[in-house]
Amino acid sequence: MAAENHCENNNLSELYENLIVIDCGANLTNKKFFKDLDQVIHRAQDSGVRKILVHGSNIKNCKEALRLTRIYPGIIYSSAGIHPMDSKNVIDEPSCWHEFEEISKQSEVVAIGPCGLDYHKDVSECEIQKEIFKRQIKLAYDIQKPLLIHERSAQNDVMEILSSFPESELPPRIVRSFMGTTDEALIYLRAGFYLSLTGFLCKDKSENSVRKLLEDNLIPLDHLLVESDAPFMYPNTRASKLSTEVKSCLTERSLMFLHRYCTFQRNEPCCLPALVELIAAFMQKKPEDIALSTAFNALKLFGLSQ
Repeated sequence: MAAENHCENNNLSELYENLIVIDCGANLTNKKFFKDLDQVIHRAQDSGVRKILVHGSNIKNCKEALRLTRIYPGIIYSSAGIHPMDSKNVIDEPSCWHEFEEISKQSEVVAIGPCGLDYHKDVSECEIQKEIFKRQIKLAYDIQKPLLIHERSAQNDVMEILSSFPESELPPRIVRSFMGTTDEALIYLRAGFYLSLTGFLCKDKSENSVRKLLEDNLIPLDHLLVESDAPFMYPNTRASKLSTEVKSCLTERSLMFLHRYCTFQRNEPCCLPALVELIAAFMQKKPEDIALSTAFNALKLFGLSQ
């Protein structure tokens, strides 16, 4: 069935009514949100984003993300992670790890990560990254929380490290902000991973990457998540690489939130309805199905209250 068939009868008063959209990754501790975070969260709610997972990527961010969960209970949840670029800090200051463990055990913290390996940029020595990644895998198992994996140009080592743990000891694994190739995605999916997609979809120029995954329906809906990665990964729906057919599936309502409140300089969680519509257009499915599937996956994985 052609994608445009799914775009017909998109009544603006009904499209996101009674639907739950969940943002599985926003960096709301970023300084770009210091002045108007309350408005940002209210806009997200108005757009259809019911819950937001705020990532902590170092000790300071983890504390701040946890604080936000207590200001916005039932809306904001947090993750606790040591990003590859911060791995060296934990090695240099061993006491940081014990503080990190205590934060991770809090009930509002629903996942461990982002953690993993990043060889795309010279962010930290590889062996140090591996050591801190292994610690976080073990911690996620010990406290029974899902693992948010950050991976750039390091899939082989990520998979090798994970394979060193008994399968029964591995928690659910989510590759966040996936930007790899189709082949890399299939390796993750065959191993039972979840893939979380962002506005990178709009600037993906590869013929064998995220768009191809969606067009060929290679990502099962029960292993798909969406995230804004705010303030990054703005979904540029005006991108020349997006076909007219795909753009025609975007509703006035989603574009209003996107174009009024989100920019290349500061993306917001309220971009997610537009991202859901883009994914649906590429997969030739209804946006309601994408929204509900990704929301259900997030509720299940992270144990979020409905």
